[in-house]
Amino acid sequence: MGHILHDWDLPTKKMLIAKAFAALPAGGALIVYESIIDDDRSQNAFGLMMSLNMLIETPGGFDYTGADCSGWMQEIGFSETRVEQLVGPDSMVIGIK
Repeated sequence: MGHILHDWDLPTKKMLIAKAFAALPAGGALIVYESIIDDDRSQNAFGLMMSLNMLIETPGGFDYTGADCSGWMQEIGFSETRVEQLVGPDSMVIGIK
């Protein structure tokens, strides 16, 4: 999911992750990439500004930290998660079913 989850409120984010989880075979992976905010909320200014933008432009969208996304994935049932920085302001969170 690329630049998808930030459009939605928390219940919808979790619903989309749950649908992806249900569609994956055992051992399958979900990759979420966005301008993920660093866990301290102090480094990724672009991600923080994007979150503000989502709050203005959508009814409930917001950007989030890698820890947030990993937690949602684990709550839904992913057995392993990790966050990896990409080039530029984007990062990805990988969840393994």
